[in-house]
Amino acid sequence: MQKPLRQVVFLLCIAGCAPESERSIGTPAAGSDRDEHGCIASAGNTWCERTRQCERPWELAERAGIENTREAFDAYCTVGPR
Repeated sequence: MQKPLRQVVFLLCIAGCAPESERSIGTPAAGSDRDEHGCIASAGNTWCERTRQCERPWELAERAGIENTREAFDAYCTVGPR
């Protein structure tokens, strides 16, 4: 067997011996992390009950004139019982 071919075979054997948790099983499709409201968390979106839409907290903070903190976002977006 030629040397380069031996190296390829060796590498394939090593890759096949990796534990299941370390093998690549695919990357989730972009936007596949939508919540029950359709907000895409990986895009920075979070549901805001007050505006009834997905919001990026930092953009909402600027628009609504609130602090750019999780606490301020939650306080602004939380709506009491209707």
